[in-house]
Amino acid sequence: MASNILITGVAGFIGRYVARYFLEVGWSVIGIDSSASENAPLASLAAYYTLRLPDSKLNEILQKHQPDVFIHCAGRAAVSLSMSEPTPDFYANTVVTYEVLNSLRLNAPHCRFIYLSSAAVYGNPESLPISETQTPAPVSPYGFHKLQSEFLCREFTQVYGLATASVRIFSAYGPGLRRQVLWDICQKVITQKTLILQGTGQESRDFIHALDITKAFRVIACDAPMQGEVYNLASGQEVTVRELATLVLNTLESNCTPQFDSVVPSGTPLNWQADVSKLKALGFTTSVPLERGVKTFANWCLAELVGV
Repeated sequence: MASNILITGVAGFIGRYVARYFLEVGWSVIGIDSSASENAPLASLAAYYTLRLPDSKLNEILQKHQPDVFIHCAGRAAVSLSMSEPTPDFYANTVVTYEVLNSLRLNAPHCRFIYLSSAAVYGNPESLPISETQTPAPVSPYGFHKLQSEFLCREFTQVYGLATASVRIFSAYGPGLRRQVLWDICQKVITQKTLILQGTGQESRDFIHALDITKAFRVIACDAPMQGEVYNLASGQEVTVRELATLVLNTLESNCTPQFDSVVPSGTPLNWQADVSKLKALGFTTSVPLERGVKTFANWCLAELVGV
């Protein structure tokens, strides 16, 4: 199967995991990221380009390397920012996705394209677990822009014959992530010795470790029909924020008592749990249980924040 892969956002949280995994299994990895990324790129990349998309230089890169697979990890990933700043979110997600797809159409039409979408397209789902057949109902600009990008993937598949698939990632986590609820819990417990969180504590999420995300991408790249379809990517396990906080507190041996301010930020869905049977049918299974993943993450946070 394919052995030449191009990854945008290669120095970001998920992109870095994806690059490392495909390098480990013997693929040649070409990376693209902006100079404002959160990490340095991996030194073992076959090629690395500093580029803020959209940029016409992408055409030259595609012509030169002719990737077999393209994983689009670049884009904004903040619901709260999209509420206050919808315009940059639109350009970074929807517009960039269009430009990338069009560049593929013109320069590498046989490349298989995986788009990183989000469970945010579902908004507050009508029932749990959420299957891919549920009608999307975003409640944030971020969710709408992700959904628009999914439609762009379908457009380029149906009109131009590009092989595309969109992956609706639920709550990604793992060492290296310095944002979102799990990081928020850990850094408050470690640095403030108190834990006051938004919401009621009964809000729920379905977490998926970054290591499992990378394995899912390989399954999709190699075995999916790539006809513009979408896949949920999660563990299938619902966990409340209160339960998540308890896991962290137990790992860090903290006697903090979680407190909640009962304020749910605008654009934030209340409950998520994914139906992952569609991805499992391709042969994907998760390998990182939540309890072990949270323990590893909390210990990484401890080392990051206090150097132990």
